[in-house]
Parts: sequence; C-alpha cells; structure tokens
Amino acid sequence: MKNNVKKISQCRREIEVEVPSEEVMKEFEKILTQFSKKAKIRGFRTGKIPKDIVKRMYYPEIKESLISSIAPKALKNEIKAKNLSPVDYPVIKDIYFKEKEPLRLKAQFEVWPEFDLPEYKNIEIKMKKISVTDDEINQSLLELQEKAAQYLPVEGRGVADDDYVILEIIGKDAKNNKLLPKKRVVVIAGNPQNEKALNEKLKGLKPDDETQIIIDYSKNHKEKKLAGKKIIYDIKVISIKEKKKPEIDDEFAKDIGDLKGLNDLKEKIKTEIMSLKERQEKREAGEEIIKKISDKLTFEIPKSSVQREYLTILDRTVASLNKEKIKSGDIEKIKEDAKNKAIQNIKNHLILSEIAKKENLKVSEKEINDEIEDIAKANNVAVEKVINSIDKEGKREQLKESILIKKSIDFLVKNAII
Repeated sequence: MKNNVKKISQCRREIEVEVPSEEVMKEFEKILTQFSKKAKIRGFRTGKIPKDIVKRMYYPEIKESLISSIAPKALKNEIKAKNLSPVDYPVIKDIYFKEKEPLRLKAQFEVWPEFDLPEYKNIEIKMKKISVTDDEINQSLLELQEKAAQYLPVEGRGVADDDYVILEIIGKDAKNNKLLPKKRVVVIAGNPQNEKALNEKLKGLKPDDETQIIIDYSKNHKEKKLAGKKIIYDIKVISIKEKKKPEIDDEFAKDIGDLKGLNDLKEKIKTEIMSLKERQEKREAGEEIIKKISDKLTFEIPKSSVQREYLTILDRTVASLNKEKIKSGDIEKIKEDAKNKAIQNIKNHLILSEIAKKENLKVSEKEINDEIEDIAKANNVAVEKVINSIDKEGKREQLKESILIKKSIDFLVKNAII
C-alpha cells in the first residue's frame, strides 16, 4: 500500500492512499458472490444467476459496496501507520476505481497544530493579599441560619407576612363562567411577586377561612391561557406555617457539625472563605499568565474543534439569557463573542497541554478519585453514582485531561514571580 501526506496548512493534511489491485479484486469477487446469492432477475432462479449477468445488472451497487468496504479501512490504516491523529473524521475528496487496477483515494482532515512555547516560567504577575472580614463571616452565619429555619404550624393568629400558606384555589372566567382546574398552592404571604390583591386579602385569615379576588390579566401575560382574561378566584386557607430561625449561638454551632461552639464555627467559616478566595485568586493568576503566553503565540486552530466549542458556548449563553434579552440586534454580538471565546479556550487548552507534556506532568489514580469525591460532595450525591455516570458516558479520560490542565495552571502559578 502506497501513500503520500501533503501539508495543506498548519492544521490541514491531505493523504493519498493506494490499495493494491490484488486486494481490490479479491474484495470485488467477494462482494460479487454476495450479490449473486441474493440477486433476483426474471428468468433465473435466485442463487443460480451467472456472475457476469449479475455484474452487468448490479455494477453500480457492487462498486459502491466495494468502495464502502475498502476505502474507510485503508484510510484508517494509513493514518495510523503515519502516526497521525485527526481532530475529526477524514473527508474523502476523490476516489478512482477501475477493475484490475489499484484503488486510489484522496482524503483531507485536520490535526492539532505544532508550535514552540515561549518562556513560560518566571512570568511576573500581581496577586492580591487575601483576608476575611467579620462581615463576610456574619453573612455566612445568616445564610446557615436561613437554611436551618423550620416552618411550624401557626396557632392563635391569622396570616402574617412571610408565612407559608397552603391555599385551595378555584378560578372562574368572568366572561363565560368556565371553571379552571382546582389546585393547591403554597404562597409566601406578602411576597412582592404575588398578586397585590392576594397579599391584601390573605392578611389575618385563619385555616378554613375563605376569600375571593378578581384579577384582570394583561394581554401580554406570560401564561397564554390567562392573557387578556378576567378571572374570579375563590380561595380557601388550608394551613399556615411560620418560619422559625434558630438563634446563632453555641447550640446552633453544635447542630451544624462536630464543633465545640460558635467560635469554632466562625473559625471554620473563615477557613472555608479563605480557601475559596485563594482558589479564585490562583485561577485569576493562572488566566493572567496564560494570556501573557497566548499573546506571544500565533497558530492555526482546527476549524472543526472551534465549531464544536462555539456551539457549546452559544447554547450555554442562550440558555442563561431571558428571551427578551435575545433581540435580533444582539444575537450577532452573542455569536461573535461565543466564537472568540471558543478560539481562545482551545488555544489556552493547547498551550496548557503542551506545558504538561514538556514538564512531564502526570495524573495519578488517587488524583482522579479525589476529584470524583469533590464532584460528589459539591453535588451532594454518592461517590458511586458519580463513578457510574462517568463510566457510562465514557468521560474518565476527559476527567483526567481536566485534572492535567489544572495541574498545568498550578505549575505556572507556582513558577511565576509574584
């Protein structure tokens, strides 16, 4: 088998592959035999038709089957023999086939670019001095207090602001008296997101009390079934619960975890905030270093990889925006930003991968297991569930690559001049 690889650009290659005629004709005869067994031609019994007749009648189909059988395999073998790693599937551009002659084809594909790294050690950067304020600790305490709040049944009074109220609601179209489905809902009394009339009517009501409100919905209301209609709601209070927050004291700290008291909890919070800030500062420092390296490099990036990353970023961006924000005038800007970010992401990834290779950075099984544990903890799920998900989706290598990139960033920050 002969071949020739042509460099079209920094990332694009063209390969010519030639399959010997003996191999081609052997496969041709095999496919012809298969067609002869199944072919149906008037005047002949299936399986008893002469091969020359089958060949004449089904030649285009036989030729197509032959190319489908030989070309991909030959191309794959040649690419492997040349130690090339296509970024995406090769595209066959040209095929030549004639009986008793070698089969020739040309295919093009993209590869990752080769480039020389500039100096990446001892890069000067600035890092902020990190500290934790009392206000930050107190804010965290308030958040913990909020999470620990309980909702207890109300006794001896009616609905007050911030109560959790379970209501039974039946709506009726004021125009045609058509009833809407009865439903039970939970509302926070006095919440500004509630209808103003509801907040006003709920105040002071007790379980089993009933009231009625009328709402004129605008034509632009988000629920199309209600838009432009006047609805009469009959409302019954089922139950009322009030939020009870625990006192922030030693007992509260002991309930939170294995702690002696409030001072221990504050110290733990301070350590966690400090750790979070350090990681954030290190991440920003890493980004600054990578930018300085990236600015010194210019190289081609495979278009197929840019397109995949671009679509991922675009989907994520659009999903995070309200439909109102995605105006016709903004969409082109969103696309342009996503494209630029995709190019920079891939460029940064290539730089960090090259640094990892040059510094012989490796990822151990322990580091993979530690990362899996962190993912499980962050998502509040069992470690086994994360492992099963990673293995099922075939993402272990992707996880390993992600850890290696982090190690490359840590290496750069460690070897920077602060």
